[in-house]
Amino acid sequence: MIDLNYSLFIQIGNFLLLILVLNFLLYRPILGIIEKRDKYLKSSQDEIKGLQDTVDRKVAEYEERLRMAKQDALDQKNAITRTGSDEAKDILDKVRGEIPSLMAEFQEKMGHEVEKARQVLRTQSRAISLEIAEKVLGRSVQ
Repeated sequence: MIDLNYSLFIQIGNFLLLILVLNFLLYRPILGIIEKRDKYLKSSQDEIKGLQDTVDRKVAEYEERLRMAKQDALDQKNAITRTGSDEAKDILDKVRGEIPSLMAEFQEKMGHEVEKARQVLRTQSRAISLEIAEKVLGRSVQ
């Protein structure tokens, strides 16, 4: 059986003394280290979150600038295409306007050339027919 004597009080005193000594030498320093580590991890996480927010913001800005640049390039392309189409239309209209006058000029030149050819053929055909007649008849026809 357990005797209740003065050694029980010594054991209780030793236990309380041991708790106090361990509290000062072991528990508080370990709890302090754990608390410092938690603060460091929390500050690191806050810094990481801040950097992530900065990166996200910069990516969003970059994407917005890229979208704006693409839109500007598309607008410029469309403007250049419209300008080219308008210029092509103007050139075609101008050429279409010139075609009738060129055709009339060509037909006039062709008419003059045909008339010249007829005159040459008339003079040559008379000379050729006289020559053929002289050869067939064997004498001069004039």
